[in-house]
Parts: sequence; C-alpha cells; structure tokens
Amino acid sequence: MDLMLQDKVAMVSGGSRGIGFHIARDLAAEGCHVIIGGRGEKDLKDALNEIGGQASSSRAASFRGDITEKGVPEKFLNEALDFFGGVDILVNNVGGGNPKTLLESTDEDWAQAFEFNLFHSVRMSRLVIPEMKKRGGGSILNVASIYGRESKGAMTYNASKAALIGFTKSLARETAGDNIRVNSICPGGILFPGGLWERRIAEAPDGLQGYLDSDFPLGRFGRPEEVSSVAVLMSSPRASLVHGACWTVDGCQSRSNI
Repeated sequence: MDLMLQDKVAMVSGGSRGIGFHIARDLAAEGCHVIIGGRGEKDLKDALNEIGGQASSSRAASFRGDITEKGVPEKFLNEALDFFGGVDILVNNVGGGNPKTLLESTDEDWAQAFEFNLFHSVRMSRLVIPEMKKRGGGSILNVASIYGRESKGAMTYNASKAALIGFTKSLARETAGDNIRVNSICPGGILFPGGLWERRIAEAPDGLQGYLDSDFPLGRFGRPEEVSSVAVLMSSPRASLVHGACWTVDGCQSRSNI
C-alpha cells in the first residue's frame, strides 16, 4: 500500500534511538524528508546514517538539543524549515518517568514529569500548527503509553501521560477545520538496546520472566518496529479518518476495555 508520504516533511523528537528512531526510519523508507531531535551526538550521528539510507528520494537531518529546555523547540522547528521548507508531520516522542511514591516525590519531580511527558508536546504543537496550515494540513502524533490509559506505573508518569492523551483529544477537535489530524499512540513494554527494559532485565534475578508470564499474553516484550509501523500509518494520509484517536500497541498487555 502506498501511504502517500512521498516528499512529506516529518519532525521526530527523541528520534535518535528506540521507538522514535524506528518511526523516523520508517517514515524515511516511505519517502519522507525527516529531521530527528536528540541530545546525544553519537546516537544522532548513528541514527542519521541509517535513516538517510532508507530511500533514495528522502533526505534526513538531525538537531541536537534538549526539547524540554526554553527556546529549544523553536530552534528545532527553525532547523526543519531551513532544511526542508515546511512541516507536514510532527511526532512528539520524548518521555520518561521516575518511580518515586507520592511521599518520596517533590514538587520538582512532578513538574519535571509534566515537562518531559506533556509540555514539550504542547509547545511543539503550538509552533508547527501555523506551518501546517500553510501547507493545507498535517498530522501530529503524540507517543503516550498504556499507563496513561489505565492505572499502573510510576505515579508522575501515569498522570502526565494521561494528560498527554487528554491534550491530544482536545487539540484534535481544535484543528479539525484546518485538516490537521492529531492522535496518540500508546505502546506497552517495548524492548530495545539501551532502553529501560533492557536495564531492568539485567538487574532482575529471573530476567523479569515472572513479569512476562503475568502481564504479557504473548510472552514477550514488544519491539520498536511493531510500534513504528502503526505510527507511520497513523501519520499518513491513508489514515484520513483517524483523528482524535488513541491507539494501543501492546500485545494485549493492558487490561482496559476501551
């Protein structure tokens, strides 16, 4: 199936490894021009080398910076405009959590979680929407989590990812008239080199086998490419009626009926 992404311009934050990297790589393979953001110079260089080789008609660029810092979202957008002249797709992928309990966590911990999992997506969306309007529309995809849909995981992470899903739905209703689709995708436990689950497996006496047996019906963690294939479809014009949606990609790990 042609996803109608040839020569579209995509921005992917947190695009140097893991889910973000695979989304960027798959968008490039479909013919997109892609710019990835990240903090690590080596990770960005390695990712850019692989992403740039996905399709002869695509071009790729990278931007180094912490998307949660003041002024960095504007610089990221300006780099995209300088390289490619506009934006059609935004993937807000940066996120993370802190496993502290309520009594252990401080106001700063809560502020950091919402900065990391919500506010940068708010800022990037606010910046790119005027550019998407100039091109007649676009697509914004926020990478949330199954633990924004139901209660589990770190408290600050759960609350901030739930807020991201709520923001996504509200923004979708706002931008529908401008042909800008806004959706969220909710991965479950995804295993990739250098990621959280790789570290936890190494630290657990049973390699988390007990957790896999109790929480993962497929008996394994997900792979980032299993998330990216869905994300690319959601971002593409082929998913023209997918708007304000929250899609779970978790192999039935979550237990919500909705």
